[in-house]
Amino acid sequence: MPAHPPVDSPVDPRGPRFAAWVTTVVLAVVLVTSWWPLLAAQAVVFAIGAFAGLRVAPYSLVYKHLVAPRLRPAGEREEAAPLRFAQGVGFGFAVLGTLGYALDVPVLGAVATAFALAAAFLNAAFGFCLGCEAYPLIQRFTPTKERALR
Repeated sequence: MPAHPPVDSPVDPRGPRFAAWVTTVVLAVVLVTSWWPLLAAQAVVFAIGAFAGLRVAPYSLVYKHLVAPRLRPAGEREEAAPLRFAQGVGFGFAVLGTLGYALDVPVLGAVATAFALAAAFLNAAFGFCLGCEAYPLIQRFTPTKERALR
């Protein structure tokens, strides 16, 4: 039986925005300092969110235990799948940036980090998640068993 990725329940949309603010700060520090171990750590954070699930993602846990208890209950929820996809995209850029810096190709490191930073900032400041917007488009054009049988 094939393994299926964990299914997350819908999430409080303030959690991903909190995570995006933390990510924005981390990526800005990396962009200014070129300190690739911090970018590698951020890649691990992205990987946990994308592959293990948002319930266990480090920034989600900080939000759940330290921030959310001080807020009113969320009035709305967001589906987790697009957010996990966005974490996967962030993971790809963070790995690419880490390799760029670690292998002494600083332009690659800076460009990949800048792309990830731009996406994180858009989500943090404006609630616009690029990965979340791309997710349904990619789903639409991804072959499924139902489409293949037509």
